[in-house]
Amino acid sequence: MGIIAKQSLYNVVSIGLAFLIGALNMLFLYPTFPGKEFQGLVVALLANSNLIQPFISFGVQHTLIKFFSSSKNKEDQDRLLWFVLLFPLLILVVVLPMYFYFNLEILSFLSNDNAGVARFPFLIIAIAVATAYFEIFYSWLRVHLKSVFGNFLKEVYPRLLTFILLVCFALQWIDLGAFINYLIGGYYLRLLIIMGYSFSVYVPRFQWRLPESWRAMLRYSALIFLSGAAASFILDIDKSMIFSLTSDVNVAFYAVALYIAAVVEAPGRAMFQITSPLVAHALNANDSKRLERLLKKSSLNLLIVSGFLFLIINLNLNDFYHIINQEGYASAIGVVIIVSLGKLFSVSMGCLNNIISNSKYYSYVFWFSISSAILAVFLNYIFIQSHGIMGAAFATLLVILFINLCKILLVRFLFKIHPYSQKTLSVILSMILIYVLTFKIPSLLNPWWSILLRSVLILGLFSVPLFVFRWSLDIEKLIQDFRKRLF
Repeated sequence: MGIIAKQSLYNVVSIGLAFLIGALNMLFLYPTFPGKEFQGLVVALLANSNLIQPFISFGVQHTLIKFFSSSKNKEDQDRLLWFVLLFPLLILVVVLPMYFYFNLEILSFLSNDNAGVARFPFLIIAIAVATAYFEIFYSWLRVHLKSVFGNFLKEVYPRLLTFILLVCFALQWIDLGAFINYLIGGYYLRLLIIMGYSFSVYVPRFQWRLPESWRAMLRYSALIFLSGAAASFILDIDKSMIFSLTSDVNVAFYAVALYIAAVVEAPGRAMFQITSPLVAHALNANDSKRLERLLKKSSLNLLIVSGFLFLIINLNLNDFYHIINQEGYASAIGVVIIVSLGKLFSVSMGCLNNIISNSKYYSYVFWFSISSAILAVFLNYIFIQSHGIMGAAFATLLVILFINLCKILLVRFLFKIHPYSQKTLSVILSMILIYVLTFKIPSLLNPWWSILLRSVLILGLFSVPLFVFRWSLDIEKLIQDFRKRLF
């Protein structure tokens, strides 16, 4: 777990920095200067772009991770790298003409005839293309166990770009149209940067021949594409449907709540960047003991770290929204609690998703994703109309529970392993006890001091069982290393 712990720590730092910049954007700059309507519009545009992106990448970024370690030699690895680079170009030859030919119909479906989204048809497809190729080069770095800089570009760069553009907008240096154009340009600049870095890590020799397992790669890519499309659909359909069924203002409220809740899964996003190729290698080597060890350790470590973040966030919500002090945003406090609970459950599964997607049973991901996507549309349509953004949060939680329970049962049945242990129960019970003990603590007049003091109390209470019950030697070692570097 040494390389996992080290690179995960660096990735956590990147994601933490990304969160701080993103929080400044979402919670202060957007609401204060362009306003809630503009914020909702941009969120909806990016969400729709994410819905289209899988149709361009066709899942080849995941194909690269799965098949790289099983390639017989350097020549076959080079063929694989060129395959994943060139295949999306063939997809674009088909997708681009169809997108622009059916442009009006697609925009009508995505935006429910909303004029704001319809003004920027090019942004949706342009960012989708840039993001698709970025993910390919990011996987390129991950298979070479060089995830740190790529993670920085993935997490920090887009939020820093948005911060700069919002400041320029606030200073009236650019208008809405220029904001959109510079946003597109910034995504392509990021693509050029990661391309340059990827080729500095490894330059493959051009190969005219296809990889030996190209048929299996195509089958895998097709299923992962459909699964990825469904997964993207699940992630963004709630925002798109809120936009369609209610208003862009509600999208802004909901997006901010999701952003806060997403902090809970930040450690998982950091760890999964490096665990995915390691899981693929264990599967290809048929090393079941190492696979189970990776699963249980990743599950426990993520539950501990994300559980602590869950407590910090949800026990300080009232004070946090008081600091934001933006009209209407506090109506989404319940959304944060509900969605963060679902995300905590997701990360508690550790690298289980990596195991399924990199195994010969990857086709099950497709069926789980499709079923979840259908369920998401149905639940969001019903709940949003009756309960607004709170309905969308409940729909999200139910979908998360459904798809993750299916995955746990699958791995338990096929691999005879599961992510949890007795220590898992100990962590959960400790979290419940800490929540009960601190929930009723009143806020001070100064919300900043309230958050600080309450967070210190939570840290103290959480540290006791962490060290008394020796939940995780990996986390203890990281804390000790941090102390040595600090002092």
